Amino acid sequence: MLEKLFNILYPILRDLGMSRISASYLSLVVNIVVLIIMAFGIYYIARLFLVTLMAVFAQRTKTKFDDFLISNKTAKYTAYLIPAFFIYAAVPIILDKYDYWQLTFEKIFGIYIIFLMLWIIRTVFNSLKDYLKNKPEYSDKPIDSFIQVIMIVLWIFGVTVMISKLFGIKQTELLTILGTLSAIIILIFRDTILGFVSSVQVSINDMVRIGDWITMDKFGADGDVIEINLTTVKVQNFDKTITTIPTYALSSESFQNWRGMLKGDGRRIKRHVLIKSSTIRFLNNDDLARLRSVELITAYIDSRQVEIEKYNTNHNINKELHVNGRNMTNLGLFRKYISVYMANQSGLNENMVMMCRQLQSTEFGVPLEIYAFSKDKRWANYEYIMSDLFDHIFAAVPLFDLEIFEMPSKLQITDNNR
Repeated sequence: MLEKLFNILYPILRDLGMSRISASYLSLVVNIVVLIIMAFGIYYIARLFLVTLMAVFAQRTKTKFDDFLISNKTAKYTAYLIPAFFIYAAVPIILDKYDYWQLTFEKIFGIYIIFLMLWIIRTVFNSLKDYLKNKPEYSDKPIDSFIQVIMIVLWIFGVTVMISKLFGIKQTELLTILGTLSAIIILIFRDTILGFVSSVQVSINDMVRIGDWITMDKFGADGDVIEINLTTVKVQNFDKTITTIPTYALSSESFQNWRGMLKGDGRRIKRHVLIKSSTIRFLNNDDLARLRSVELITAYIDSRQVEIEKYNTNHNINKELHVNGRNMTNLGLFRKYISVYMANQSGLNENMVMMCRQLQSTEFGVPLEIYAFSKDKRWANYEYIMSDLFDHIFAAVPLFDLEIFEMPSKLQITDNNR
């Protein structure tokens, strides 16, 4: 067939004044053109068949994996592979008289086939990744990291095969050369190697999952993990900005994972107010009579006062001075009031630690800390519960003749100096 086509074209070109074109060169061009035309025909037939077959198959199956194969165009790239195999097999036959061109085409299409096969494997792995991410049990796993490691190994193997085929070097010799260049390779792929090791550690130790809320001050990250791959971890902060963290930093740096809180029974409230130490004093009978009207601590005042009077009487305590014997203080009674108040709040988890405690005094006053857990762990609701609690505390402080410390303004300092 090719000889007939050549016998038809050659006299025509000769009559057109192109007699300088040698018969062998024209025969080579005709062979290549025919080969390319046949390859295009095979490609369109293969693409039509594979894409249609894949679509029909995907509709009839319950699994979504084949749907992801379609979305990642696996069938389309496979259709490219079939004519490439055809050309690679046909070149020794069609170009048997042209050793140079035969060798050139074999190298070109051999490399092209290897590249296509790697690309098809990549689409399959991408489809597998998308499929697993839609599974609840795998949605929080660093699948990207493992797939990237596999693809890096395959690409390294594929590139070595391409180079050995292009330059006629044996793969064993090429790997020996690469071994001598291992220091440079390690330097180039440093982040990748560290990221791979870190990804394994993160996965095995279950340190971070996709969807976890993490805080990493060094990188300015405070939000939800949206992606974990071989080299980076992407965190969507609460202001919707994206922070990128090196994967190896998760195993070498300190960070805070809030997963335990989100899965627990409550979200911790730990905040204090500063009480002026000069306002702390003993309570007299008039004070106790006034504070007895506070319903939450009425019973406590009565029982506590009976206990204190009994102790002082039994020990013959001289009560001319309040410092003698046992007495109630306004701060101690205020702490009790806050404890009872918190116990009656529906927004706080009564089954978890709940206390109002006094911390080490400072130059700014005596810290009175609230330590409790809110039942609702959602951010907005949590802030509302905590704010509502401290609103009441600030408003109740004057009732106990206490004051909250505040730094004096510049105007007040100036007035005091006059």
